[in-house]
Amino acid sequence: MKNLLLLPVLLFFNYYGHAQVKDYRVVFDMSSRDSISQQAVVREVDIIKNSSPESKLEVVIYGQAINLAIKERSSQAVAIQKLLEIKDVSFKVCAITMKRNNLDKSQLLPGIEMVPDGIYEIISKQREGWGYIKVAH
Repeated sequence: MKNLLLLPVLLFFNYYGHAQVKDYRVVFDMSSRDSISQQAVVREVDIIKNSSPESKLEVVIYGQAINLAIKERSSQAVAIQKLLEIKDVSFKVCAITMKRNNLDKSQLLPGIEMVPDGIYEIISKQREGWGYIKVAH
């Protein structure tokens, strides 16, 4: 009988715990030229947004991943454009990487923003309490 009384209490607290949506913010560190890693980050952002629409997600592109953000070179251009239409999804590219590769803002996929320093952007998000994921395979 005690177990029957305990069950509704446990179910209530289980429901209440899940009903409390935590602040879901994640910054993805994308520095790999590997096409599988680039495809994976796009896929993961899509999966997370579909399962947690309230989430805030940012992909920071720098280093060897630069082609992911460039119009004529990105293998994920269509998928990125769709994601950028969703609230609280952003893709940001490092201005230092752009300069080092002799690229300018006009070559970026529409909607991708430039930040002065990709690593600083990631550190800033972590200081604000964002989760951190290094994209790699």
